[in-house]
Formats: sequence, structure tokens, C-alpha cells
Amino acid sequence: MTRFWLGGYGPGMDGSADGIGLLAGDAGREATTLAYRGVVAEAPSPSWLAQHPTLDVVYAALEGDSAVQAFVRTGDGALSPMGAPAAVGRYVCHVAVAADGSALVASCYGDGRVVRLGLDADGRIVPARPDAAAELRAALFGDDTDPADTPDVGRPSAFRPTSGVSAPGVPPTPGDGIAAVDPYGVGGDRVSHAHAAVFLPDGRIATTDLGFDLVRFWRQVGSGLVLDHEVVLPLGTGPRHMVLHPSGHLHVVTEYSCEVFTLAEASDRTWSVVSSTLSSPIAQVGTDFPAELARSRDGHFLYTALRGSNTIAVLRVRGGGEALESVALADAGVDWPRHHLVHEGKLLVAGQRSDTITLLDLDERTGAPLGIRHEAQVPTPTHFLPVR
Repeated sequence: MTRFWLGGYGPGMDGSADGIGLLAGDAGREATTLAYRGVVAEAPSPSWLAQHPTLDVVYAALEGDSAVQAFVRTGDGALSPMGAPAAVGRYVCHVAVAADGSALVASCYGDGRVVRLGLDADGRIVPARPDAAAELRAALFGDDTDPADTPDVGRPSAFRPTSGVSAPGVPPTPGDGIAAVDPYGVGGDRVSHAHAAVFLPDGRIATTDLGFDLVRFWRQVGSGLVLDHEVVLPLGTGPRHMVLHPSGHLHVVTEYSCEVFTLAEASDRTWSVVSSTLSSPIAQVGTDFPAELARSRDGHFLYTALRGSNTIAVLRVRGGGEALESVALADAGVDWPRHHLVHEGKLLVAGQRSDTITLLDLDERTGAPLGIRHEAQVPTPTHFLPVR
């Protein structure tokens, strides 16, 4: 039976989801009977979900609560909290888990923080020391705690404070968020907005900063992160989500310029842009805002959803993975397609504003969506995660 854990926005984020939900179809007829089966774990706005690589543990970004929490599977279709929520940063919108299950990285849109948290052998989030937790809460919520009086343990650490996360020995001012340097020196209202993370095969981590048009590469050192280097994208592009291609290339979709940039690693282990293409020739910059970037199982095609026109753009991967070609644009069948994924030759799309999900057939040869096979009502969906 095809089943998915479903993330969504709750009342605190102007949505109607009460927690992590379950989406399931009838055995043998999943393509036409996929339906919302209810809440399996109460949680405030679990907008993004991630699976532990080997254990039945799911991690949720509790976006409105600036925290992440672990949930363990306790039945065929049930999840239970596994420890208390761990504070990370304002409006945490993405969680990624290391392939060896040793750590997770949370990306925080509201203050630009990129936070690494350790995981124990059972998949539990390793708690920070109480004094470090107090320091982090002070930085997030303005409590009367002097962050200079607490050690740099269990808090986001980086090479320098201008990276958008707090740096060792240079704690942020309580309640003021994190200062970050605009690579273009534009100033004004530009602020750091971390949006997604990808663990790379060599152990480093790539993250996007939508506010400062950066893709950052981090090294894990001890319990924290050290900035390795940055790739600066053109001004105003707004890098949002990423896909690591089987070829080793990193594809990055941009929310503001409707493009997909392809990055490659050089012999000196630094990354750089090798190509860029519009998600669709008819995408409307300023009207369309790409959300997720997903790839087909064989890596031949990439899919991004354009919120605004509510369409799905299809790109073919060319050469050795270094070039893309726009090949199709189709109706998503939902309003504000927040997330989508390819599953068993079909595309699932979550409509945040329409409270619906759709299932689209895909042409295996061309990659193009063939039409909407099924639609179901769900409360403010924001993310699918296949039930393992």
C-alpha cells in the first residue's frame, strides 16, 4: 500500500493542519484512492519532514515554534513524540539528515540560522547543555540571558558571524537575530534567509541563503559547522531548494528569478556555477515563484512547481548532468503548489492554498505530465514523505 506522512501548516501559520497526517491509498488502487487518513501525531505546523536513514524515526520542522522534533513510529500508521522539541531558529523550514544518521541540519528562514544537531544511536536529538539552550533561547526570543556568559555548545556555530549563523566567541545580540553580509553590498531590506540543506557524499553540507543569493558549503567540526566556502549567485535570484544529481552535480532552483543553476565541484573541492536555465521559457518573474525541485528516479528529468501560475515545469538533464533543457509545462491542478515528489512514475503535488493534493501521470519517455489522475482533500499540505 502506498502511504505518505504529510506535513502541513496549522492555525499558528494560517493553516488547518493539526499535526503530521497520513495519506494512503487502497491496496492495488493507490492511483485513484489516495486519501487523507487523519492526524497521526499532533504537532504545531510540521511544515517539513525528514526520515532517519535506517530507523523508523521522522523529524519535523515546527516552523512557527522555531524548533525541530523527533517522532518514532509506534504502529502501522502512527507516530509518537521522541523527546521534547529542540530550539533552532526563527521559522525553521527545512530539515536534512546525514546518511549515517549522526546528525541533522535545520535551515531557518526567519533569521538565517543553519543549525547542526547531533542524533544518538536511537535517533533521538541530542539535547544541548542547559546553559547553551538558554543562550539559544535568548538569541531567538530575547530572554534576559547574556549569551556571552554561556559556552558555544549545542548552538549554531560557523567560521564567521557574517555567514548568517552565530560564530564561536561572537554571540548574537539577544532578540536581534543574526547579522549577515550582503555579497553585493546592496544593503536596504536584504536579510539572510536559510532555506534548505543537502548532505554531500564527502561529509560537507550545502545550504541555500535565499535572502543573500548564496549557496554555502560547510564542514562538520566537532558538534558544529565551519564555513568552507560560498558560491554567489546573481543578485536577486533567491536560491531556495536543491537536488543532488547522480552525476555529482548540484541543481539549485531560485524562487525570485525562476531559474535552475547547476553547480559542479572542481579538483580543489570548491564548487562553482557551470550552467543556468529558466525553469520555463514562459515563466513570469515576479508572478511565478518556484518552490520544490525534484528529480526522476533515473535522473533524466527535473521538476519544479511555479506558485502563481500553478504549473509544473519539466527540465531534461543533458550531457553529464551539467546542462538542463526546458521541455514541458503542465497544470499542477492545485493552488500554490508548495511541494511535490516523483513516486513510482507519478508526480504528487501539494496545494497549500487549495487544501488539496493531486496525482499526475508522467510520460516515461518525455518526462512530461500527462494529466491529473486523482485529487484529494487534505488540510493545508506543505510536504510529502513516503512511509518506509
